[in-house]
Amino acid sequence: MLDNLGVLIENLAKLPDENEYVEFKESFTEPEREGRDISALANSAAYHDARFAYKVWGVRDSNHEIVGTTFRPHKEKVGNAPLVMWLKQNLSDNAGFEFEEGTHRDNNVVVLRIWPALHHPVEFQNQAYLRKGSYTHKVKSGSLDENELWSHIQKQDFEGQTAAEGLSPEHALELLDANRYFDLAGIPRPSSPEEAIHYLAAEKLLIQEDDGTITITNAGALLFARNLDDFSSVKRKKIRVSKYEGKARSAPRSEREFTAGYALELDTVYNYLEGMLELPDVINGARREHRTAYSEIALRELIVNALIHQNLAIRGAGPLIEVFDNRIEITNPGAPLIQVERLVNDPPRSRNEALSALMRRFSYCEESGTGWDKVIEGCELCHAPAPKIEVQTEGSDSMRVVLFQPREC
Repeated sequence: MLDNLGVLIENLAKLPDENEYVEFKESFTEPEREGRDISALANSAAYHDARFAYKVWGVRDSNHEIVGTTFRPHKEKVGNAPLVMWLKQNLSDNAGFEFEEGTHRDNNVVVLRIWPALHHPVEFQNQAYLRKGSYTHKVKSGSLDENELWSHIQKQDFEGQTAAEGLSPEHALELLDANRYFDLAGIPRPSSPEEAIHYLAAEKLLIQEDDGTITITNAGALLFARNLDDFSSVKRKKIRVSKYEGKARSAPRSEREFTAGYALELDTVYNYLEGMLELPDVINGARREHRTAYSEIALRELIVNALIHQNLAIRGAGPLIEVFDNRIEITNPGAPLIQVERLVNDPPRSRNEALSALMRRFSYCEESGTGWDKVIEGCELCHAPAPKIEVQTEGSDSMRVVLFQPREC
């Protein structure tokens, strides 16, 4: 997201030549070329530690004159499929990209922003590509290029990558709920926007650039976005709750998406589920005892685990909570880093250390390694079976935990 697309066009046009992560075009060529270029530019951005790679239509390659383009990415089709959908289907699930259309100097321009590869090289039709200068080539298995590419990709950190850039301080604070951060951190709310920006920058939730603009990181957006739809890199990471009228997915269902960042929505999610799962109160002497159908601590731990252990590089999926008449299924994108049979006993591992650390500081989860103990203890106290863990490997990897309804709670 940019406050001013024209500023980006002007800055890119000032480059002396195309490079490994910037390319200029006047017109659209063919879908396969675009797929290969997204792979190559994403991998090259990771290789060269760039925040983004860009492909720009409407700028002449030879002299970088802004001449305009007739390319309309959201109207282009490949067969009967929209171009953007076709590209997503043919690229690996860690490919992050976004087309932005606009007008600059009375010319139509298109910018394709591409996020650096995460966890593994971005592939197009099962082949990874890389750029050298302005030339795109295949990455050969076992080659020096592949080894060096992997070395750079392993340094990439989703939480620290850019969610939005080129923002004024005022706009950044409109997009993020800074007050929620200060309340959770136990810090008095600052009296000025400048002080608020300083604190958020110290937490790496945003970055103060040398030119005075603000860059919001993925960590900042994931936790404190007023609306995740404002950030293309994380908008598919919203928490979703589906309620089925029965025991099967074929039964009718209702669904709710929680559109704000996790630190803003988690209490709302818990309250929503609690209301959905309430059992009739029990009168015990003069006291009315409130009951829910599941262990509260087990449910809370499993939801937070799904958030902090999800594979954030899988761009098209987020955490899902499904409620059936006899169970709750909590699914997150990404297979576990530890073998399922050793989850309880092995030392904890997380893909998202910064996110995990902040969630622990805000008391949303227990210290590392104790979460599963709490889940099992909660199920035992409620006389419920142990949760079932399922690893899905067809399509995108995912992990699902099934929490069964106890006999008595």
